[in-house]
Amino acid sequence: MLEMLRQYVSGYVALSKEEFALVSDKLVIRNFEKKQLLVKAGEVEEYLNFVVKGLARMYFYKNKTEVITNIAKEGEIISSSSSFLSGTSSNYYVETLEPSTFLSISRQHLEQAYEESPSIERLGRLMTTYFVLQKEEWELECMRLDTRERFLRFVGNNPELLLRVPQKYLASYLNMKPETFSRLKHLLRRRTPVYR
Repeated sequence: MLEMLRQYVSGYVALSKEEFALVSDKLVIRNFEKKQLLVKAGEVEEYLNFVVKGLARMYFYKNKTEVITNIAKEGEIISSSSSFLSGTSSNYYVETLEPSTFLSISRQHLEQAYEESPSIERLGRLMTTYFVLQKEEWELECMRLDTRERFLRFVGNNPELLLRVPQKYLASYLNMKPETFSRLKHLLRRRTPVYR
């Protein structure tokens, strides 16, 4: 479990054993059943969550429609980050899609770790920078690519999610109607039997 996190962190900064221990000692293991909420809109996000096992989604309501803004699988981070970073109420819901296990760190413990080690503070800065760039790139893709291109790019990068995530959720995440997603998936099946 910790080794998985160590590998993830090493993609940003090479922490010594002692530095990694400063972080790992502050982590809590949290287990959730399928369709359990980690945080609701109106609550303050208390944790930054690393997905060890399972899947989670982040969404908000536009009128009565759920709009999904993130789907995280093993080896990825999920939380209502604006709430976590600012200590203000979340605009989002974060919910598991499968029975899930997270390594989570509280805002207070993360700040402590930053104070204890310049390398950990650098890790936090690099991760935040990466997430901002990733978000901007995703927003650009949503505006620049047409529906079919967006679908193909997503499926090419995340083929396993076609089998693990309900189609209506993937359609919402890709900002398309479920019937459009279904049609594109059907066309893909005819071309590539792998996704059956």
